[in-house]
Amino acid sequence: MGKLVRYITTDGSAFIIACDSSDMVAEMERIHKPSATVTAGLGRLLTASSLMGSMLKSADDSITLRMNGGGPAGDLIAVSDYMGNARGYVQNPIVEIPLNSKGKLDVSGAIGKDGMLYVLKDIGLKEPYIGQTPIISGEVAEDITNYFASSEQTASVCALGVLVNPDLTVDKAGGFIIQLLPACDEVIIEKIEESIKDIPSVTEMLSSGYTPDDIAKRAMKGIELDKLDESEFTYKCNCSREKVENALISTGIENLREMAESSDNTEVECHFCDKKYVFTPEDIKKLIKIST
Repeated sequence: MGKLVRYITTDGSAFIIACDSSDMVAEMERIHKPSATVTAGLGRLLTASSLMGSMLKSADDSITLRMNGGGPAGDLIAVSDYMGNARGYVQNPIVEIPLNSKGKLDVSGAIGKDGMLYVLKDIGLKEPYIGQTPIISGEVAEDITNYFASSEQTASVCALGVLVNPDLTVDKAGGFIIQLLPACDEVIIEKIEESIKDIPSVTEMLSSGYTPDDIAKRAMKGIELDKLDESEFTYKCNCSREKVENALISTGIENLREMAESSDNTEVECHFCDKKYVFTPEDIKKLIKIST
């Protein structure tokens, strides 16, 4: 299970959410079997969705992050509930490109920079909130920071990391988000800027044995904090046979009749968890009766 912690400064002027998402990202890799660069990119987006999901208020709320920067990976999607449980999908899981100029996985090259970051929040209103900002780096963390500044007018710092083993499994993954609250004291701002100026990468901290609590305190070094709460989260898909049945019904009666007349079974695969749902012609006929 992943672990997520939330802290607020004692003066109430800023807060930080930090997490270790290694188990969740490892499960994503096990399901989708992406190349190393795509694992790093989708893993970062998944982690960001968990952090942002924990900012939601209600048990029925959810957040969806979608990136498509015109790179070879295509669409990347991550969906999280209010506990940080997330699921993800990538259009093209296998992208083989050279390392970047720093000798690291070229996540930006896989995602691309010519596109948009979309943030959809389903918070129980008639229509979901949809925010969008141009992708500025394709490295994910910078794009999340830019989204908060541009779309929500909230000064934030986001850091994300995924360390992939030579055998393509996930070693470490995690991240944090710092946000300034209204009327944040200038002294706090200066301390945060000083603290993050030389902070190690998230994966370096996790590899050194840092817990999410340690990461939060290191990112807010020199600032008095109060712990709000902590929680566990995991890779979690909410697909079900009932939902797939409703999706098939929504395709229309004529389409269902074509499936029912075929001698072959209809197989539907969930993009998020790769679970397969099989419907026989008799199953489809039952759906026709339901829909008429």
